[in-house]
Amino acid sequence: MRIGGGIDVHRLVRGRRLVLGGVEIPFELGLEGHSDADVLTHALMDALLSAARLPDIGELFPDTDPAFEGADSLALLAEVARRVAEAGLSIVDCDLTLCADRPKIAPHKLAMRENLARALSVPVEAIGLKATTTEGLGFTGEGSGMAAFALCLLEER
Repeated sequence: MRIGGGIDVHRLVRGRRLVLGGVEIPFELGLEGHSDADVLTHALMDALLSAARLPDIGELFPDTDPAFEGADSLALLAEVARRVAEAGLSIVDCDLTLCADRPKIAPHKLAMRENLARALSVPVEAIGLKATTTEGLGFTGEGSGMAAFALCLLEER
């Protein structure tokens, strides 16, 4: 068994879509980034790559490469899953936490879990997702950004 952790942070800005777990959420701000800036999916990718002892997403999908401009993070996640499988590992379980005071994601959580599970070719039950606020503290509480944390468990085949 192998465990990995991932963290990602993106700034909230005007004029961008807010995409979390592959779901576009109606909100007046979106996450800034080279790709679709899906902070939740990016944390998950880094957790998987960490557990597999593979290069992180900054090395695999650099923001200096025009090929990844506006990239769909779910497609990148599917590529990460392919590399994890190629390394002889199976995805057992993933757990994600989104830190943001707004917007509320409860109505979108199942769709996010389904998107992530589909990209990884795992059952939706293998994807845990929760959100927490920071009670108005720090950059997430002030609404200037979002953070996501992920843990995953892989098993050698």
